[in-house]
Amino acid sequence: MRTWFITGGTPGGFGLVYAEAALAQGDQVVVTARRPDELRQWAEPHGDRALVLQLDVTDADQVRAAVKTAEERFGGIDVLVNNAGRGWYGSIEGAPDETIRRTFDLNLFAVVEVIRAVLPGMRARGDGWIVNMSSVAGLVGAQGFGYYSAAKFALEGLSETLRQEVEPFGVRVLVVEPGAFRTSAFSYFQNEPVSETVDAYVPMVEGVKAAFVAHSGKQEGDPERGVQAVISAMNAPVPPHRIVLGNSGYDVIVAMHENALAELRANEKLSRSADF
Repeated sequence: MRTWFITGGTPGGFGLVYAEAALAQGDQVVVTARRPDELRQWAEPHGDRALVLQLDVTDADQVRAAVKTAEERFGGIDVLVNNAGRGWYGSIEGAPDETIRRTFDLNLFAVVEVIRAVLPGMRARGDGWIVNMSSVAGLVGAQGFGYYSAAKFALEGLSETLRQEVEPFGVRVLVVEPGAFRTSAFSYFQNEPVSETVDAYVPMVEGVKAAFVAHSGKQEGDPERGVQAVISAMNAPVPPHRIVLGNSGYDVIVAMHENALAELRANEKLSRSADF
């Protein structure tokens, strides 16, 4: 029996889907959320195998306290799923400073805090999984969502280095890159005002918002199938370093890599000319 520690347990998101999949295979789960009361009814049927904790992942003290509580309750954390996160729209030039900072605080720095709180226990036991929920936007820039992309790009780089550093201790790292999935994520944009500070970008940002709102509830990705794909990847004889979820996301990422490789080769002579 493994213990999962899952951040971002907001109903309608990937977090609870991970939790239910873990419970279904006989594991036990710790699910964190900023509003834990929303999860009490969900947790009741699972008895002692499900623990719901209040956690704002941007609060380092709360992170350490939640991890300590989870370890004391279940004896250790075997699988960490860094699922908490969301984006805010805005242009690179005109997004408000507050938006930029909270985007990185939630999608990058909070992940760092949780990883650093969980890793000592995993290293001591010589085993563990860290599953970092990135995004297709962590590999391909998203217009009007540049700071979310930047935070996820940073998460990708952090995960690559983390994988190398923790492998000697028996800890594995998997990066998950979903495309558009039918979670509650897009619904958040409905009532969120456009607070762009540069008027020239307002039409573009409003268009991005409208596209998300129009697509809410129509996303092609199935969260349950997505989580099953992640679990299958973790259980593979040779687990991948990353997995893209969804048809459209897969196609976008393949095209990005093919185009990048073609451009790289087209400029090989210039690249190689830079050495002594």
